[in-house]
Amino acid sequence: MGRVGACADNAAMESFFSLLQKNVLNQKRWETRAELRLAIVVWIEKTYHRRRRQRRLGKLTPIEFETINKTTQPVPEISTQTVN
Repeated sequence: MGRVGACADNAAMESFFSLLQKNVLNQKRWETRAELRLAIVVWIEKTYHRRRRQRRLGKLTPIEFETINKTTQPVPEISTQTVN
């Protein structure tokens, strides 16, 4: 954290909580805390983490990173020669 008055201190968290408020909390009235907790976890895991660009991944989303770095299994060659 930076000094008092540094404008970027809470920018990332404010952005996250703004999206959470808009996409989960304001969608309906939750009957129990357990329902709300589940909705938040599902939103984070299914939506937020998959679309958020991450510095560790070279500013790619996890989906983009996996697509680019997907390893392909080499197909074994079938020999047509007969063994005597």
